[in-house]
Amino acid sequence: MRLTLHTDYALRVLIHLGVHTSRRVSIREIAQAYRISENHLVKVVHRLGQGGFVTTVRGRGGGLELARPAAEINVGAVVRFTEDDMTLVDCEGRNSTDGQPCVLSPACVLRGVLGDALGAFLAVLDRYTLADLLTGREVALLGLTRLPEGDQIYRP
Repeated sequence: MRLTLHTDYALRVLIHLGVHTSRRVSIREIAQAYRISENHLVKVVHRLGQGGFVTTVRGRGGGLELARPAAEINVGAVVRFTEDDMTLVDCEGRNSTDGQPCVLSPACVLRGVLGDALGAFLAVLDRYTLADLLTGREVALLGLTRLPEGDQIYRP
């Protein structure tokens, strides 16, 4: 299973916001922290807003913040929301040259095995919240010498 860049960036945005809880954060700040495109982040943040994971405030003093506490943001839910297609194999022929389903489809066991694998993958992600991903090491890795004044890592 490989997650899209969109999901990767979505998780990075949430981690960054989870580290900076006392203030709103700009897309530019997140882009610079992770050395990624601001233009791409705009799309990611918009999608996270649609899913109720972040809130955005426009104008002076605006920015991004978590829409709810980190302990209430499930990693599996974020991945499901940000991934457009979780299909592991194309049994239906959507990507085949002739548009026809795979000839093995009527008797194929592989689809069920891969479905079980995907279910197990998502079940593991479902056991974690954003709070579980915030260990405190992010502060150093984001180039901060200490946690910004007023910010705190959520501890259950």
